[in-house]
Amino acid sequence: MKLLMLGGTEFVGRAITEDALSRGWEVTVFHRGRHEPPGGVRSLRGDRTGPDGLKALARGEWDAVVDTWSGAPSVVRDAARLLAGRAGRYVYISSRSVYDRPAPAGLDENGPLVDGSPDDGDVPYARAKRGGELAAAGAFGDRALFVRAGLVLGPYENIGRLPWWLTRVARGGRVPAPGPRDLAIQYIDVRDLAAWTLGAVEQGLGGAYNLVSEPGHASMGGLLEACARVTGSDAELVWIAPEAVLAAGVEPWSDLPVWLPPGGELYAALHQGDVSRALATGLRCRPVEETVDGTWEWLRSLGGRAPLRADRPAVGLGPEQEAALLRS
Repeated sequence: MKLLMLGGTEFVGRAITEDALSRGWEVTVFHRGRHEPPGGVRSLRGDRTGPDGLKALARGEWDAVVDTWSGAPSVVRDAARLLAGRAGRYVYISSRSVYDRPAPAGLDENGPLVDGSPDDGDVPYARAKRGGELAAAGAFGDRALFVRAGLVLGPYENIGRLPWWLTRVARGGRVPAPGPRDLAIQYIDVRDLAAWTLGAVEQGLGGAYNLVSEPGHASMGGLLEACARVTGSDAELVWIAPEAVLAAGVEPWSDLPVWLPPGGELYAALHQGDVSRALATGLRCRPVEETVDGTWEWLRSLGGRAPLRADRPAVGLGPEQEAALLRS
């Protein structure tokens, strides 16, 4: 199998590239040169946003293209049009953010979607991802596959969610833990995302698939207790009721990564989605302990500091916020 990876040097793209190599696939990585791709790939360089940015892709044929772009949909449009006659399938790593809000619990792939256009420039994230889907479909039709990922965790994470929890728990002491302890969470380990995506290519799948674990696959307690175990920390997890967390002025999701208060619109949208279609086509999700272990091992290999995307805000509580929350 010949794969063209648009990106392939960070987080989701890197995990997919490494999985493809492990399958014995021939992998070409097209990237800007900011980070080196894994060894064993053919490396092509170009900036998709610049003049003649796709020049390096003027020749070549591939069985599949995987594109992780999250910016202007017009960039996906241009790449998909260029490759439509020379690639078998186009896989666009999209997001469950494309569903119009409010998104009720149990929403499947047939839910209402936000507006988007393949011709859009810089637009908000949800519209950008929907526009990217439309761009891929416009060039590849039913040969386009949309991987609507939920919360993605695991090695190479450059958003900082699980790395923040790991480094905070590793420091020890009293750690504010947003409750309830058994609060169910949905996420996808990046390695499971990669495995399903490449399996879907092998199966010739097209259309949209929600890609995240089943509701209840893990809990906040399981996640944070796994952080304490793998780091060997003496941290004391201080469970705080959702009402107290919100009363302290703490922002869910950003100040306390992963966590959302139960019963709210965002909790239903991000932690209670329907993934039966992906499960029926081979999605398998590893236990939360393996996700935490793998992320900690990777983080330690970097000296404890994870790389962060420059275009995303930092996550996690500051010391003063944490102290105030523990007093609440």
